[in-house]
Amino acid sequence: MPTAHSRTFRSGNSEAVRLPKDVAFGIDTEVVIVRSGDVMTIYPAKMTVPEMLERLAEMPRPNAIEARDEAEIPERPGL
Repeated sequence: MPTAHSRTFRSGNSEAVRLPKDVAFGIDTEVVIVRSGDVMTIYPAKMTVPEMLERLAEMPRPNAIEARDEAEIPERPGL
């Protein structure tokens, strides 16, 4: 997981932070910022289906897929 350090600065009447290239989202990406105490989480507000598929394809794949047990579901009277 990439980690980067940056500093806040003033941009007009707002406080801003520059995202280093290693963790940047790209130009004109709308983001959502969630603050919980001293922790801020930043993530893209919208993702297109092709972008989502691209990100899913980048995720590690499992070595094998587990099969479910063929357990019988008992009858439950009254439900």
